[in-house]
Amino acid sequence: MLRASVRSVALCSTLAAGGCYSGLSPGGDTEASTSDAAETTGGAAGTTSGATTSPTTSPTSGPATTGPATTGEPGTTTGGPAISTGPEDMSSGTGSVDTGPVGSTGEASTGEPPPPDPGAEVCARWNADRADLSEGSWSGDVASCNKGDVAAPGRENARRLVNLYRWIAGLPEVGEDAGWSAKAQACALIMHAAGQLSHSPPMNWKCWSAEGAEAAGKSNIAGGPGVSAVDLYMVDPGNPSTMGHRRWILSNSLGPIGIGSTSQYSCLWVIGGQGQAGKAWTAWPPPGIVPLEAIYVPEVGWSDVDQTGWTIQSETIDLGAAKVAITEGGVDRPVKLTTLGSGYGSKFAVSLVPQGWKTAAGKTYTVKVDGVPQPFSYDVQVVQCE
Repeated sequence: MLRASVRSVALCSTLAAGGCYSGLSPGGDTEASTSDAAETTGGAAGTTSGATTSPTTSPTSGPATTGPATTGEPGTTTGGPAISTGPEDMSSGTGSVDTGPVGSTGEASTGEPPPPDPGAEVCARWNADRADLSEGSWSGDVASCNKGDVAAPGRENARRLVNLYRWIAGLPEVGEDAGWSAKAQACALIMHAAGQLSHSPPMNWKCWSAEGAEAAGKSNIAGGPGVSAVDLYMVDPGNPSTMGHRRWILSNSLGPIGIGSTSQYSCLWVIGGQGQAGKAWTAWPPPGIVPLEAIYVPEVGWSDVDQTGWTIQSETIDLGAAKVAITEGGVDRPVKLTTLGSGYGSKFAVSLVPQGWKTAAGKTYTVKVDGVPQPFSYDVQVVQCE
């Protein structure tokens, strides 16, 4: 498995009235606000969100859980890649139990195979979908302002990672829109030529184009190629007030997407999607079985989800007055609760940053949400897949 080098990379997303920030936080789903200035944290530029027009693929049910059913449906760092806050849209199981060898209890075997192990199933999907994280070679050129294209399997690897994260969260898969990918490719060229990120790149930037500028306002943008950027978006460092990039990838409305990438910059079109997942709420990490590697992503060794925060997002549940508690084995696990900005992939959202503890494999964490019209709770069961 390829490992991303620990270097400074920038990410950027549109804000209602701001520029680019270090960290990943996508915006809303229909219309992005403008951001003129790009800011890096010592290197490459950030990501933005965009939209697609192709139909989404059929939904999946996501991994099974091994604990009690939930009562509902389903958050800055230094020294690593920088990402934007994301474009803003103001629209708004139980595993098998080994009973010992046949005959050990004196009872005859039924001859039926044991039920599948949900944890093993999740890890099999995680490892299979991440077996190839290679970036496709870029055929473009800055000197001639040729946007070029991304060779296989780069674009497909990026889309597969987006769908892997959505599957774990119980969300439908998304397809790719070729037209949006073409515009996202022009967006990536603009960022590469400028060496910085902006959701509203000025016309005097080298290699500026109308289609690239359009995509910049509708995309997660990153100072890194398309495949590695997906992991960055999900960790979302540098965006403690929005966590927009992650929220866009986990948005009910996402799909299809557009993917553009050079060897150093990428744009992921997320705004304007036609998805209709309809989940009342979505959390990261979500209810059920979750790989530890999805929280401590090996390819993002300089930051992790415990540092940036767990998140809960919703289109319909106002989380502004929510009170959230996390326990493990009956022991309180304190968190710093932050109400996140509206319009970044969801209307409402909060982040929960662990205080003095870290997520560990083999543990089950119970998250209880009060202060909302219909309180809910869910269990996060962490497994190690590598």
